[in-house]
Amino acid sequence: MSETENTEQRKAQKSPDAFRTISEVSEELDIPQHVLRFWETKFTIVKPLKRGGGRRYYRPSDVEIIRGIRDLLYTHGFTIKGAQKLLKEQGGKIENIEVLSSGSPAPTASLLTTETQQEQSPIEDADAQSHNSNDLKGELKSVLEELQAIRRLLPR
Repeated sequence: MSETENTEQRKAQKSPDAFRTISEVSEELDIPQHVLRFWETKFTIVKPLKRGGGRRYYRPSDVEIIRGIRDLLYTHGFTIKGAQKLLKEQGGKIENIEVLSSGSPAPTASLLTTETQQEQSPIEDADAQSHNSNDLKGELKSVLEELQAIRRLLPR
């Protein structure tokens, strides 16, 4: 029996509630181990259990959070800073991450759609309009910061 087949059998036998090693999570989510370790430093919500010798054991909830972060970064194109901000706004709830990663448009896209709708039908309540304007300014500032960070990464 090959090592791959043996690993597959052990994985199939493992309970869904069982803790996973970093190599199992890395393989399951197709994320290199060093990236998982890096995300631990950037996303305080990711807290695997560490045993003697520094071995990491991920709870099923940790795996779901990492899956959501992966989708935000790789599928929806969020920057780490943008994903951190979104998780902070959403309270780091797994359900919220899953909703965002399940194919709904990124918050910026939905915000722009809302802005277009407001131009077509103006809001009569000045307080509500002011609140929406402040939200829009904050979101646009965040987008601008992300674009500037991307620009710095491009070759000159």
